[in-house]
Amino acid sequence: MSELSLEKFTSELDDLVSFLTSEEWEFHSQPKPSYEEILSRYHEGSYAEAFWIKRENVKIGLLTIHDINDTIPSFDIRLGSVTRRKGFATEAIRWMIEYLFQLPDKKIRVEAYTRSDNIAMRKTLHKCGFVKEGYFRDAWEHADGSVSDMMVYSWIRRDWECKSLTPIRLEELPF
Repeated sequence: MSELSLEKFTSELDDLVSFLTSEEWEFHSQPKPSYEEILSRYHEGSYAEAFWIKRENVKIGLLTIHDINDTIPSFDIRLGSVTRRKGFATEAIRWMIEYLFQLPDKKIRVEAYTRSDNIAMRKTLHKCGFVKEGYFRDAWEHADGSVSDMMVYSWIRRDWECKSLTPIRLEELPF
C-alpha cells in the first residue's frame, strides 16, 4: 500500500465511539449509531476483526471483517467524509482481499453487500475486482423501518489464485 496502513483494532473504545458518532453514515442501516449501540456491538464482539485505516498515522477509517471464522466472510468499510473519493477504500479493500485469501483456513469467497443507490461503493467494488452477483429487491432494512434494494458482490478464491474473473451465468436460463 502506498499511502495507507491498516492497524488491528484492539480496545480503543473511545476512538471507536468518536469515529462512528462523528458523522452520518448515509448508506448504513443505522446512519447515526449511538454510544449505547456501539458499546453493545463492541461487547458482542462485532469489532473482533477490525482494522483502523490510517494515513500518515491518522485514523481515517475503519474496516470490519464479519464472520472471520466462516469460510465466507463479509465486511464493512467506513471512511470519514473528508477522505472519501480519494482511492483509500480501494486500497483498503485490496489489502483485505490479500489478507483474507492468505489466511491458513482457505476462505472460499469474500462477500460484499451494499445499497443499490450507493454508486460510489459499487464502483469501488468493481474496481477492486468484485463480481456483481445479484440485485435484491427490498432487502436492506433501515432503523427507521424503510427498506432499500441491495446489491451483492463477491471475490472467489479461484479467481484470486488465477488472477482472473469467472463470469456468472445469471442469464443462462430464463428461470
